[in-house]
Amino acid sequence: MALALGPLRDRATERFTIDLIKALAALGSSGERLRLPKARLGGAPVTLGLSVLIRVRLELRRHQRAGHTIPRIFQAVVQRQPERLALVDAGTGECWTFAQLDAYSNAVANLFLQLGFVPGDVVAVFLEGRPEFVGLWLGLAKAGLEAALLNVNLRREPLAFCLGTSGAKALIFGVEMAAAVAEVSGHLRKSLIKFCSGDFGPEGVLPDTHLLDLLLKEASTAPLAQIPSKGMDDRLFYIYTSGTTGLPKAAIVVHSRYYRIAAFGHHAYCMQAADVLYDCLPLYHSAGNIIGVGQCLIYGLTVVLRKKFSASSFWDDCVKYNCTVRTRPSQPGPTSSQSGLTSSW
Repeated sequence: MALALGPLRDRATERFTIDLIKALAALGSSGERLRLPKARLGGAPVTLGLSVLIRVRLELRRHQRAGHTIPRIFQAVVQRQPERLALVDAGTGECWTFAQLDAYSNAVANLFLQLGFVPGDVVAVFLEGRPEFVGLWLGLAKAGLEAALLNVNLRREPLAFCLGTSGAKALIFGVEMAAAVAEVSGHLRKSLIKFCSGDFGPEGVLPDTHLLDLLLKEASTAPLAQIPSKGMDDRLFYIYTSGTTGLPKAAIVVHSRYYRIAAFGHHAYCMQAADVLYDCLPLYHSAGNIIGVGQCLIYGLTVVLRKKFSASSFWDDCVKYNCTVRTRPSQPGPTSSQSGLTSSW
């Protein structure tokens, strides 16, 4: 059956989709094989787009009814494949399994609750893209805390502005960002607790800064005894605009939004469990952290991280780590079909 939709507006498409979702919900449990109507939008078939939209909505509805959150979905992935590689740092070669990512994020959750933070508190995260970045915001989410993911290019006034307006009670920064933090220290609230991740050089530790790595070594890696009462509509973290039209502004990402964006990317590009995704986009923005890292946390794919796109390293990395899907900042060379990459965006 062909359905000519013509130039639909979003609201009309929404109504059409809801009707299809209701039909799927009514018939899906009977075990019948459903045949979706072929739709056309401006003369082009949109059956795939509608099927992806329906699938994502059904998945999300199931998780909402079950009271799941992104950390709980990740926990199910860990139980299914604890020893599979979750994250790989292409810059250093460091590899984290799902069990290691789970243990690190558990340590973060236990530490911050032990330090007196409570669900709903905001913690700013200011470090370059590497596995610790993911483990930090994921661990904060496990404790019911909300991460404010700061652009690593922020300096002076924009950085101080983001830290002030976020209402953050603590700042976690990488050792590579120590100089930027030192520049704005005099403009930050005295009550802001600072933690540094990484090994300091000869310049030493900034005043009033706690060494996060040492604290995490002493923290429990066991799952929290009491899981915070959170749902898919609760806040997960904040991301910030680039600040090209003024000072950066925060955008709220709730658990359901994270899931929806990652799921659309997963199904639209027909990713499979065996795929390895190459992610060279910033983790403080949605493309790198949600579309990219979301494939790891929600669907169990291995994600190879590089903090910044490198044309000279791109194809070597893809070959070395058997990458089959990539995030795409540009067209660095041969087409996907020539290189063996199955899809990109």
